[in-house]
This record gives sequence, C-alpha cells and structure tokens, in this order.
Amino acid sequence: MIKGIIFDLDDTLISEKEYIKSGFKVVCNVISEQHNLNFDKVYQKIFELFDEDSDYVFNRLLDCFNIEYEKEYILELLKIYRGHSPDISLYSDAEEILNYLAGKNYKLGIITDGYKITQNKKLESLDIDNCFDCIIITDELGKDYWKPHKKPYGLCRENLGVDYSFLIYVGDNIKKDFITANKLGMHTVQIVREDGVYKDLDSIEESYKADHVISDLNELKDIYNL
Repeated sequence: MIKGIIFDLDDTLISEKEYIKSGFKVVCNVISEQHNLNFDKVYQKIFELFDEDSDYVFNRLLDCFNIEYEKEYILELLKIYRGHSPDISLYSDAEEILNYLAGKNYKLGIITDGYKITQNKKLESLDIDNCFDCIIITDELGKDYWKPHKKPYGLCRENLGVDYSFLIYVGDNIKKDFITANKLGMHTVQIVREDGVYKDLDSIEESYKADHVISDLNELKDIYNL
C-alpha cells in the first residue's frame, strides 16, 4: 500500500527549459542594456548558441558581439542567472496530480538537486510549499549529498514518517534519480518529458532503471491505485 510520494522538481514538476528561458531573458536584458545592444538579437543569439552547445554559453555570447570581458563579469552574469526570480509554472499534469493528491492522505515530498539559491527561487515562484510535507534541496546539505547520495532520501523518508517500501519516487534523470531509491526499496517511476533535458539518456545498468516509465503524472493513479 502506498503511503507517500516523493517528486523530483526539474523536468518532473516543472520544465527546466522554461527556467532556462526565464534566466536567459534576465541575463540578455542586462547585457543589452549595459552594451547598448538590441535585446531581441541578443536573446535570439543565446538560444542559437545554447542549442549548439550548452557549455560556456555566456562567454560565447559575449564573443559573438565582440564584447571584451573579464572572468568576474561572467561570474556576475551567472549570479544574476542563478539568483533571478523565474517566470515558471507547474506542468499541467503536475498541477492536476497535486490537486488530486491534496484530497487524499498521502505524504508528499520533493528531493531536488541544483544550487540552493536557484532551487529556492524556483519554489518561491511556484508557491507550492503548502502542498508538501517535506522539501529537501540537496545543496543545502552540501554538494557531496546531491543525488544519488542516500542522505536526502533518508531525511525525506524520516520527515514523512513512511517506510521506504510504502514510498514512490518520481523523477526524470535515469543517471541518478532511481539507483539509490531502488536500493532502498522504494517504488520508482521515470517521467519522460518531450522537452526534458535528460529524456534521451540511456541507462548503463538495469539497477539505474525505474520500475515504471510514464509520460504523464496522472498515470500514477492507475499504476498504484492512488
């Protein structure tokens, strides 16, 4: 019998690409104002560069517009990106399943990786704290405790007061979301989003795979008779 569900955040409850778009918009606005450039051209260019390669995208963007810069300027842009208040929303099926579960007696949690300032800003924008009994931002424990470390899973289980065997863990990243949850005896579900950053990842070993693969969070209702 299922007593609790723990969700990943990025590309599970929200679109990571939607967050990236929001952050790029803020950064491009800063660059265009500081260097007297057309915002639309800068914003279009950053996505062209990002689609080619996500590494050093701010450096490459500045190079494209012949802007001289020091390392400190890149760090400033990164700080703006990570610390901005994002224009994001829940996936429609995430909103539906959370509204559905709100009428039940299930314990709900979130375990999310990512810089703590960034993840906190996302949660503030979403205003969903009251939907969950426990929210673990792994970076607040320390970088060594990001998934797949077992500590965040253990803390969440302890806060929810539910044994692992009665918990579902739902995430998207097959490289890190499920291997620990599987070892701990949790039920595991991979959600594959069309716009997901990790949707095309392949698992190396069976132990990394989830028990079920879905494309809509509402499928949880039928799989586990929620």
